Amino acid sequence: MSDRPRLAPPDAADEALPLHVVPRDGLADWLAARPEAERAWLAAQGFDASLGKTVLLPGPDGGIRGAVTGFGDAPARARSRFALAQAADALPAVAWRLEGALTPDEAAEAALGWLLSSYRFDRYRDRPARPRARLVPPPGVDAARIETL
Repeated sequence: MSDRPRLAPPDAADEALPLHVVPRDGLADWLAARPEAERAWLAAQGFDASLGKTVLLPGPDGGIRGAVTGFGDAPARARSRFALAQAADALPAVAWRLEGALTPDEAAEAALGWLLSSYRFDRYRDRPARPRARLVPPPGVDAARIETL
């Protein structure tokens, strides 16, 4: 099947937009390193780094310069698999790269969840598939293995 979900090619990393993955217990430190305008924007959006909460970050020209998604806390992550996959549905159809301190297992799970969330059984539907956000394989993640899974 040629239209199966795929990750973005690794060479798309340079033009991919950053998706900052922020755990709840690291939110204060992450925000402290961000520009004041960005902190105000995220506060206005109610961003609290809860699991799956995703907010687009506006650029100075009115475009999108990135996004931030909550990684929750350890108990929330233990109760939910593929939590970062929620971001795939909330993001525009461009290439994205994960930014944040994910373990290799978390990065691989994020990539797999991203692909699983983009699957649609539409064999008997006549409507065209909408373009989907694509994830650049995180460093150390075997993209071929994840796509096969």
